[in-house]
Amino acid sequence: MNTLWAVLFVEGYLVTLLLVPIVVLQKRRQSVATLAWIMAIIMLPYFGTILFLFFGINRVERRAALKQAARRRLDALLPPPAPHQLLPDEAATPLESHLMRLLTRVSQMHATYDNAVEILSDTNRTLGLIEQSIHNATKSIHLEYYIWRADRTGRRLRDLLIDKARQGVEVRFLFDGLGSIFLGRKFLKPMRAAGIQVACALPGPSLRERWSFNLRNHRKIVVVDGEIGFTGGMNIGDEYIGRDRRLGFWRDTHLRLRGPAVRNLQQIFAEDWFFATGEALTGAQWHPPAEAAGDVVSQVIAGGPDGPHDVFHSLFFAAINEAQERISLATSYFIPTPSLATALETAALRGVRVRLMVPGIADHQWMVVAGRAWYETLLRSGVEIYEFKKGPLHAKTLTVDGVWSLVGSPNFDSRSLLLNFEVAVALYGPRCARELEEQFSDDLAHAPRVDLEQFERRGIWYKLAEQSLKLFAPIL
Repeated sequence: MNTLWAVLFVEGYLVTLLLVPIVVLQKRRQSVATLAWIMAIIMLPYFGTILFLFFGINRVERRAALKQAARRRLDALLPPPAPHQLLPDEAATPLESHLMRLLTRVSQMHATYDNAVEILSDTNRTLGLIEQSIHNATKSIHLEYYIWRADRTGRRLRDLLIDKARQGVEVRFLFDGLGSIFLGRKFLKPMRAAGIQVACALPGPSLRERWSFNLRNHRKIVVVDGEIGFTGGMNIGDEYIGRDRRLGFWRDTHLRLRGPAVRNLQQIFAEDWFFATGEALTGAQWHPPAEAAGDVVSQVIAGGPDGPHDVFHSLFFAAINEAQERISLATSYFIPTPSLATALETAALRGVRVRLMVPGIADHQWMVVAGRAWYETLLRSGVEIYEFKKGPLHAKTLTVDGVWSLVGSPNFDSRSLLLNFEVAVALYGPRCARELEEQFSDDLAHAPRVDLEQFERRGIWYKLAEQSLKLFAPIL
């Protein structure tokens, strides 16, 4: 009997080695990721195959047509765009013009002027402003989140939404099927009973797809009355406002928007809502005429694996290569693609001051270890690396040459840039860039710089762990 089981195991393994790599080669667009998955399947019999089935297959092809159809239909039905669009040739500097042109083409979203933008680095203040905007809502509240915890913070905001729904305000709540997997019926039932429309983004038609790490909706969006918008890196839960005793202080960056940019943020929500529910939010009550609210030029950007371009990967690559003076990049997950790692190294070698801030403490500490596999090459090229130690660093920001900035949900890793649905806002002009650079400098007080000589003296087991994780970087 033992011999029979051994023969079946070996034969099954051989069949797996023959068939599964063929599937991998057909499904993966990134050659490095393809090699990583084949190695996982060879080195981890059966278990590697199971991992690929759940985490490796990009199943967007079977639903991409629906997603694109949703966008085309909504674009045709939405009210005409507001007269606040800025053309790339009208940008103040060549760098801004080049990046604006790129983003207009790959994301099909135009830059707009007359916006008011508030950069929020205090998560408690961010949550307070969101609650205040919801409390003052009179028409509609739209929320879209990757993670929404069923804890004290999540219940408090849920109950506020229930109160507004009972007052007659339209409330729609869209959450990711994996990120918010613990939002059970008990939590959602009072929302539905109050008239709140609740939908799950990208749950997948099967249990296997529901548990897939790919195709996650990683966006964080709040739009109130079509006039006030919030987006950035912060989810909803106790840990995001420093209530988790294990994690402690939480560092994040979010935006509060007013003006024409809110209409673009509402459009992204409407597309995702239509994709999840089939309801087309195209009426003027959801897309009121945009009014001037400030003097900031901004460009709301949506990216995901359903389009012909890797929007955020292209953007990071272009922005780094356009830099002439300085780059300040903060990210909660640093596992760069080969091209982005080369872009950072090359920028530093040609004289650009490149500052990189990454977590020293994280909710997933193994991601910190994986990111360190790139340190030596970057440090030797002249990149300055700082590890934030006060608590988890969850901000995702980029500033270039003091005139262009990005704040949003995408991390500097393959999953965010190639597999997830993300949203961000590009900010044009020195004022927002200066504020973000000042915040970056303030964070340096809690982020010691990584010294190359000291880093090279780390133990052999640390090096082995880093390089082992690096092998699987494209699929982490």
